[in-house]
Amino acid sequence: QVQLVESGGGLVQAGGSLRVSCAASGRTFSSYSMGWFRQAPGKEREFVATISRNGGYSAYADSVKGRCTISRDNAKNTVYLQMNTLNPEDTAVYYCAASTLSTATGYPDNYAYWGQGTQVTVSS
Repeated sequence: QVQLVESGGGLVQAGGSLRVSCAASGRTFSSYSMGWFRQAPGKEREFVATISRNGGYSAYADSVKGRCTISRDNAKNTVYLQMNTLNPEDTAVYYCAASTLSTATGYPDNYAYWGQGTQVTVSS
């Protein structure tokens, strides 16, 4: 089992950048593929990015491709999401999630563990 705690959210102006982090407990962080999802008010949770266990593979939603980078540091049990050129449509609660599957995916049902989220607000 793994526990996830997100941090780094906040208020940023449109066009700005922000990096959110997710710290995982336990000794087996490297056995999980990791994902970031987000949920805006009144909308369903949506996939943002995912990364494989060793960081060698990553995938992104079309809405963030080219603006966001997911990375992980298995020695620090942490996964990051660097977000650039933010716009108000990126405003949401951002969640990290851990999957026991060997292949990182964009489907929420494939992730067994979730953090509580961190709020990102982009002002226009």
